[in-house]
Order: sequence, then structure tokens, then C-alpha cells
Amino acid sequence: ALGLPGIEWVPHILHCNDWHTGLAPAYLRFAGAVHVKSVFTIHNIAYQGIFPGDMLEELALPPRAFAMDGVEFHGELSFLKAGIRYADALTTVSPTHAREIQREEYGFGLDGLLRQRAVVLTGILNGYDARQWDPATDTHLAQRYDGTTLDDKVTDKSALQRRLRLPVTDDVPLLGVVSRLTHQKGLDLLLAVAREVGELPAQLAVLGSGDKALERKFSVLARTYPQRCAAVIGFDEVLAHLIEAGADIFVMPSRFEPCGLNQMYSLRYGTPPVVRATGGLADTIVDCSEAALAVGTANGFVFTEPTPPALLAALKRAVSLWHARGQWRQLQQNGMRVDYSWRGGAQRYRDLYRALAATI
Repeated sequence: ALGLPGIEWVPHILHCNDWHTGLAPAYLRFAGAVHVKSVFTIHNIAYQGIFPGDMLEELALPPRAFAMDGVEFHGELSFLKAGIRYADALTTVSPTHAREIQREEYGFGLDGLLRQRAVVLTGILNGYDARQWDPATDTHLAQRYDGTTLDDKVTDKSALQRRLRLPVTDDVPLLGVVSRLTHQKGLDLLLAVAREVGELPAQLAVLGSGDKALERKFSVLARTYPQRCAAVIGFDEVLAHLIEAGADIFVMPSRFEPCGLNQMYSLRYGTPPVVRATGGLADTIVDCSEAALAVGTANGFVFTEPTPPALLAALKRAVSLWHARGQWRQLQQNGMRVDYSWRGGAQRYRDLYRALAATI
């Protein structure tokens, strides 16, 4: 693209994202474009852009590129591997995930290459749009609120319960889920303990789509326990905002989560999340231990093993603390004080760009 007619400028930095753009750093390398540095960001290493090896010529890559230390991956061609192999700098979307993908468990066959390139790999936490996700200005809510008016949050809870035809009450906590319904997101773990969750007692509101079997199971759950569970299959932007505000507890039991944004929205909306310790969830959520609560750093509930009993234990801890309203209010305010907008991440990317530009 750098040689196309009409392009009168050459970038200092070419920033590529995920497998779809993985060949760009390879083209730069084989073209000898030493005055253009490349950054390649891995958002989800499970998607690798695998194509037949005989496409190499169509892609205008030299034959020597199709090698173990090039774009070849188990006899085929991987766009993702090309980006990892040839980019000048690598990033992924959280510090913990940058370490995780160097392990066999999370590397999807590329952990060895990532360990080789660890010196240029950085985890930079994604951020959220602070203008779009702000309970003080959110037009999708029944009642706006901030950290000083958290009592108003119950109005959104009531609105959510009415919309989902759940009993309108503040006597039990309402658990919220907004997610793709997939194995990766750990929603099968939640299904496995759904009956026990209802008996805590608690209500459950689920919004999402994905795996058809999981969609059916959540729909059946909602029909079986209409007083305790509601499930909306699909996506609804207004409902997503209302769940973040109206739920008391947000649930993200992901098996792996490169970054995750919903836990950040939940903190902003005073809805402490229950998460598994993986990827960006581990980087943003501080478990509500007595010590962390005492020093004001706790903002949610963390479990380690991706099993139904571990999730249920974390949910029970959350529900128990919800009944201790003074401590719960402290937990909510702790989360609302943390800034996970793009301010921090943008600064780190700017520093990375400047460091690369200095090597040109």
C-alpha cells in the first residue's frame, strides 16, 4: 500500500490489529521498509487467519517466507503468525494476558514464538469510552446517578426487573450478565450453579447470544424459574446499559479474557463484578478480602479455578456482602473511583510509538 499512486506520505508507525492485518508487517519486512516501524496488537490469539500454503504466491510473499521461522504454521499459512513474527513491537490488551499467551495453555500453538519475542511484547490494558459509559449522564437509564447518589441506583433495578418481568423487589440481589454465550466466557459454569444461585436467594438477568446450545439452556432456565431468572437472547444496547446500572452484581466467569470491558463498565456503574482471575479481569478486579476492603482497594470478587463450585463460592461471598449494606456501599464507591478509561492506555501507546520512532 505504501507504493500506491496517490499516497503522498509514508507513516512512521503502522499499527496493525489481529490476524486480518498480520501480513502488513511481513510486507514491510520483505520490502526492506526500514523507515516504517510496525506494531501488531493481538486481541484474541484463538483467531489465527489460517489459509492454504499455496496462497503464498497470490499474496506476493517470497517463497522463503513459508518456513517454520516465517508464516508457515502446521503446513498452512497463518496471518496471525506473520504479524507476531515480523512486527517490530507486539502488544496485547492486558499485562496478564501478555504473560498468559506465552504459556501452552493460552498460546494456541504460538506460545513458543511469543516467548522468543517476549522482549518486544507488552500488555497494554484496553480502556472504555468514558462519555458513553457514565451513569451520571447515561440517557438509557431510568435514573441517572453517581458515587454520591447511589441510593438512586435502585430505581434502575426496579426498571430492569419490570422490563424482564421479574418480581420488583430490593430484598434480594440481582445478578447481571451481558456476554457472548460461549465456552470461553464460562457461561456453562453459571448454568451449572443457576439453581443454587436462585436459592441464595438471588435473581439473574442474562443478555447475550452465541452458542445455540447455551442459548437454549438459558431460555429453558428462564422459563423454568420465571421468578428468579430472565434471559434475552440477542443484543440490545439500551438493555445492556440498564443491566449494568440495575444489577447489584455483575458476573464474568471467563475461562480466558484477553481484556474484557464489561467489568470496567460495572465498576463505573457501582455494580461490583464476580470474575475469574484471567487476563484483563485479573488486572482490573481486586478481590474483596478483609485486608483489601480495609485499605479501600477491593472492588469485586475473584475466583481462580474455572469450575462451578469455585464460581458458586464467589457468588455466595458477593451475595453475603450485599446484605451488609455499609460495606457494600464502600465496595461500590471503591470501584467507581478507579479510572479505566482510555487515558492510561493511550499514554502507554504514545510512549511506545515514540520509542519506536526514535529507532528510525
